[in-house]
Amino acid sequence: MTTTINLLPWREARRKQRQQEFVAMLIFAALLAGLIFWLWKGVVEDHIAAQQTRNNHIQGEIAKLDKQIEEIKALQERRDQLVARMQVIQDLQGNRPTIVYVFDQFVRTLPDGVYFSSVDRKGDLYTINGVAESNNRVSRLMRNLEASPWFVEPNLLNVKALESGAQANTFTLTVKQGSPRGEDGKEEGKP
Repeated sequence: MTTTINLLPWREARRKQRQQEFVAMLIFAALLAGLIFWLWKGVVEDHIAAQQTRNNHIQGEIAKLDKQIEEIKALQERRDQLVARMQVIQDLQGNRPTIVYVFDQFVRTLPDGVYFSSVDRKGDLYTINGVAESNNRVSRLMRNLEASPWFVEPNLLNVKALESGAQANTFTLTVKQGSPRGEDGKEEGKP
């Protein structure tokens, strides 16, 4: 049997082969890493796009709600204005017959020999200018106003004799409109 010696540089060939395998593995790993990065980047971008879509939807809904809130505020302001108008109308409707009673009481409290030249009203205060035949008649008017269920606090401001030489006096007095009182001094319709 003969022995044969292999003189080929097998170690170098093996080293070259391993080096080529190593480079191929590096290239494969780099390609795999690039593929994984590309896939990861696509997933992240999809998530970002989906979140941006949700954010845009939420912003749109918030804008709609803000618009509805403004409309609700405008409607509430309009409602408050209408309620205030209705209250004024109800107050006017409730007080409408009062002036009739007040003027009726002016006629009932007016004694003979006295007449009014003007009656001014500011709120519940009436200022009356008039002419009376004597001071007694002015006193009688004051007592009648005090006794009336529709008036309180009559106050005589001044009495002057007419300059024409007649025996008449001009007078100015104020009286407040009160609530109508019954016989017992309480307001009518109330216990």
